[in-house]
Amino acid sequence: MNAHVRDSIVTGFEHLIPSVELPDADDRHVVAAAIHGRASLIATFNLKDFPPAALTRYHLSAQHPDDCIVDLPDLHTASVRAAVAAHRRSLKNPPKTIDEYLDTLLKQGLTQTVGQLREWRAAL
Repeated sequence: MNAHVRDSIVTGFEHLIPSVELPDADDRHVVAAAIHGRASLIATFNLKDFPPAALTRYHLSAQHPDDCIVDLPDLHTASVRAAVAAHRRSLKNPPKTIDEYLDTLLKQGLTQTVGQLREWRAAL
């Protein structure tokens, strides 16, 4: 991610960690980094540890990665298709067929995303 997403590394947030209140104190660094990086959304499979009531005071929300990813094609369909195809082709050890790739995403809990990607099979 570091090589492909500009500003993906957040540093200098450590001083905020003690002021963050969450059900699981071990997750405070995530919110501190989001605050410092001026994010509005935390994409996480661990939604129970980032409840809306705890995040609103920081002007943040948490969303399951599947819900986050499935919205991306609305922003720029061609770019998303190209990125998914390039990602699948980049897998070398082992390489994955389209069906294997989609099965892997499904096992990771990305059910909506896989449903959408199945419609684009020919482009992947």
